[in-house]
Amino acid sequence: MKRLAVFALALSLTAGTAGASAGAGLSDERDINEGLLVLAVADKIRRSCDAIGGRLFRAQGFANDLRAIAEGRGYSRAEVDAYINDDTEKAKVRARRNAYFESKGASDLDPQSLCALGRTEIAQKSLIGHLLKAK
Repeated sequence: MKRLAVFALALSLTAGTAGASAGAGLSDERDINEGLLVLAVADKIRRSCDAIGGRLFRAQGFANDLRAIAEGRGYSRAEVDAYINDDTEKAKVRARRNAYFESKGASDLDPQSLCALGRTEIAQKSLIGHLLKAK
C-alpha cells in the first residue's frame, strides 16, 4: 500500500499543467510538460495492464526532478502545485496522453493495446519504459 502512495504522489505531477498565475509560464516549459506526459503515459499503462507495474521510486525521482527544474527556473512551490492541480490542465494532459496512445496504435480504453505498448516501451528502454516493469 505504501508503494501505491509513493507512486500516487509521484504521479500527482501528471495531473495537470496549471493555475492562473503559474499557467502561462509553466505551460510554456516544454521539457517539464513532456516529462508530465511521460508520467501520465506510464501511469495509465500500469493502471490498465495487470501484467505491467510501475517502478515507483523511479517515478517519484522523476517527478521530484521535474519539480526541481520548475523551482530552479523561479516557479514557487505554490505555482507548481496550482499548475499540476488545475482541472483544465489535467484534461489537456489526458488529451495529449491519449493522442500519444493513438499515435502508437493503442487506446486508453483498450487494456490489451496498452499492455502491448507498455511491453514495447520496456523493450525499447524508453523513458516511459524506464518507469514500467513487467510483472
